Amino acid sequence: MTAETLTIGFIGYGNMAQAMAQGLVRAGVLPGERIVACANHYEKLAENAGKLGVRPLHSAQEVASVADMVVIAVKPRQVASVCEPIRDELGDGGRMVVSIVGGFRMEDYDGLLNPGTHLICSIPNTPIAVGKGIMVTQGEDTLTSDQRRLFDQTFEPVALIERLGSDLTSVATTIAGCAPAYTAMYMEALADAGVKHGLQRQTAYRLAARMTEGTGALYTDTGTIPAAMKDAVCSPGGSTIRGVAALEKSGFRGSVIDAIDTVEGV
Repeated sequence: MTAETLTIGFIGYGNMAQAMAQGLVRAGVLPGERIVACANHYEKLAENAGKLGVRPLHSAQEVASVADMVVIAVKPRQVASVCEPIRDELGDGGRMVVSIVGGFRMEDYDGLLNPGTHLICSIPNTPIAVGKGIMVTQGEDTLTSDQRRLFDQTFEPVALIERLGSDLTSVATTIAGCAPAYTAMYMEALADAGVKHGLQRQTAYRLAARMTEGTGALYTDTGTIPAAMKDAVCSPGGSTIRGVAALEKSGFRGSVIDAIDTVEGV
């Protein structure tokens, strides 16, 4: 099996599954007709699938019968009822199962899948839709070396694949998966400030979005640590350092850390 012949099937076609499909099609990894999906509400599924040329199917059994890579994309409480009827199909030696179920790790599938099922657990984030995603992936999996290579070939064009031990996947998922919401709030706050001082809102959004993207790209491309990037912009007695001091006074960094701690239950 190769990326050129791969068929991907989504069991569940909510926001994250749609983001993954959009990213793969947009990046030219595979065409929409080689993606299939099922969901509880077929009419809504057909409408969403039609946007990318994805084939809507009526059941998880149908998805498992035609897909080389089956992506389990349902809510945690639905995993057992979804896996039980198709565990034999999912355990077919040539098939790969990818779980993107929040909070589910390899050990959580013990007893839900047949022994020998080729499984990997990975949590993507929504920027995968535009080829800028992250997939926090549990380093322990039961894929063959060829399947692992195929997984990477499929998703590397649209996401950073970060493999971690099971003890670190939770906090990594929080940073990669929850922080887009916090970043969107930051961008919105910057835009509000721009509007307050006379900018048109769409102009302010464009500036905030490109600034956020560019700052991330600067780190990715150069490896310059964020502290050094901050210092490079802060001239002695200048306007930027005054803004930094105001953020420090209001507990900006502490608030970000508190948000992560809250999600992690600290």
